[in-house]
Amino acid sequence: MQKILKTNYHTHTTFCDGSESAEDMAKSALSKGFDILGFSGHSMYPFASAWHIAPRSFDKYVEVIQNIKTEYDGRMQVLCGFEADYVPGFTIPRMSDYTQFKPDYLIGSVHYIVNENGNFCADDNAENLQKGIKKLFNGNIKEAVCTYFALQREMLQKGDFAIWGHPDVIRKQNWKLNLFNEEESWYRSELIATANSAKHSNVIAEINTGAIARGTMDDVYPSADFLAILHDTGIPVMINSDAHRSQDLDCAFDRAAAAAKKAGYVETMFIDGGTIKSQKL
Repeated sequence: MQKILKTNYHTHTTFCDGSESAEDMAKSALSKGFDILGFSGHSMYPFASAWHIAPRSFDKYVEVIQNIKTEYDGRMQVLCGFEADYVPGFTIPRMSDYTQFKPDYLIGSVHYIVNENGNFCADDNAENLQKGIKKLFNGNIKEAVCTYFALQREMLQKGDFAIWGHPDVIRKQNWKLNLFNEEESWYRSELIATANSAKHSNVIAEINTGAIARGTMDDVYPSADFLAILHDTGIPVMINSDAHRSQDLDCAFDRAAAAAKKAGYVETMFIDGGTIKSQKL
């Protein structure tokens, strides 16, 4: 019987907004029985916010991860990646833009909702999310959500990355604020259109457990409905923790696997070196 590898490709450290060093995250991952650990520092190179890797720190980040690769060789495979933001007019997650850093992979993510009035973070706390919707969209929640998914589709069409990060993070605060009804037809239409874009982009959608770890939502990304749509559209998936602390490296992996099975998946994907492979759930 083929061994089921324990993997995570969405890992943050003190190089961005994580709370522990890369060395400590790797040490914990090995103790938890991981076979493959991928680091994915927040990036919108050559720009940065307070929670992205500073441009001056990219070489050091790569150096540290490469040293960890060497240290753990033969015990745990370590990969160096970036979670690259899509910000229209500024950055697109493309491997060609990171050539000098030789990443093993990129995660493409939309964190910022942008229009002519400015931007705000879709992954922010409830108060700031509501402020952003009021400022940019005059409180029109449907317009804000549709803009978020339109940006996802733009990223999928323009980007060049392997992993699609937390595809419906916009619903993070919907869990407690009930800003919109996820069962309405307009919302489902956005999910279907976005899944179709993903199919043409040949990406792997991650099932992300980060909201559970941080106590912001008692569910994985994507939602059960979105996962079913992704399955029916033929989008492969992998399970990632989006860990910012070592204790969360394998948070709720059992729940993520159960969600994948419920949606109809029988396998998940993983990256072994530079090759994308599959394994049974």
